[in-house]
Amino acid sequence: MNKSIRWGIIGCGDVTERKSGPAFNLVPGSSLLAVMRRDAAKAEDYAKRHNVSKWYSDAGRLIADPDINAIYVATPPGAHEEYTIAALKAGKPVYVEKPMATDTAACSRMLKTADETGVKLSIAHYRRALPMFLYIKELLAAKAIGQPRTVRISLLQPPQSELVASTQTNWRVDPAIAGAGLFYDLAPHQLDLLIYFFGAPLGASGCSANQAGLYKAEDVVTGWMRLPQDIMFTGQWCYTVAASLREDLFEITGSKGRIRFAVFDHSVTVETENGVETKTFTPPQHIQQPMIEKVVEYFTGTGANPCSAAEALESMRVMEQFAYGNAKPKS
Repeated sequence: MNKSIRWGIIGCGDVTERKSGPAFNLVPGSSLLAVMRRDAAKAEDYAKRHNVSKWYSDAGRLIADPDINAIYVATPPGAHEEYTIAALKAGKPVYVEKPMATDTAACSRMLKTADETGVKLSIAHYRRALPMFLYIKELLAAKAIGQPRTVRISLLQPPQSELVASTQTNWRVDPAIAGAGLFYDLAPHQLDLLIYFFGAPLGASGCSANQAGLYKAEDVVTGWMRLPQDIMFTGQWCYTVAASLREDLFEITGSKGRIRFAVFDHSVTVETENGVETKTFTPPQHIQQPMIEKVVEYFTGTGANPCSAAEALESMRVMEQFAYGNAKPKS
């Protein structure tokens, strides 16, 4: 059992600049030793700017480095399976970005490898560790709004000009690399919270389309499901609405009140017969730091897995069902 986690990052791109990368050196018992990017110059630049001692342009060499005993996979999702399985087979625990992969088949292979090797695997659904969402979970456990009856998610966004202008190079809207476009990029945060709050769904269905034709990936998705305790869920995601119609809503309606919040914002409003109360939270400077703390505890044997591969597989199964219905993507 490792008492100190010495990390290597595979894929030191934008997400690691502020959200995660610096946090590995701020968590007790954790340090960042090496980074990898296929572009050696960019890997070296990242390492020098973040005071990381080693950099690689080959993931295999980073995984084989004897000084590294844990791997953070932060590449685009199309490469998550390959690097995660390679690291697990090398006996090194893995923290992998969301979505876990681009389809359930890949997620299942990753989970199977972790089970077969006995090496730990955790998924970066980091909102589970943030105070705002822990507060919501506590409200639900305390029956602050009574018995939950329905849940509704609505995420509406205007077309992002930077994505449309660079569709040839932007992986987030390339189905071959990222699956169902911005839905697969953003919905994991929302749907994982749904499972974190209520458990795995009892049934799910949905459909999707490419309405605007700005890129190859789907740009509108709708879904519905039955959750444990017969809680009913409906959701809609559209990335080509007018800017004035932008919406980020997660609404839980219960027998005695309602909880409303935006997943990508920092306040929660609770409505009950006693009135309306809004509580605002200040996010950490490095948004993944609380989750990384829990992952380090898990890897060192002092805590539970904050998000298992089996749990992440559930949210991927829901996304796949919403986006593709019975026409599952091939893997």
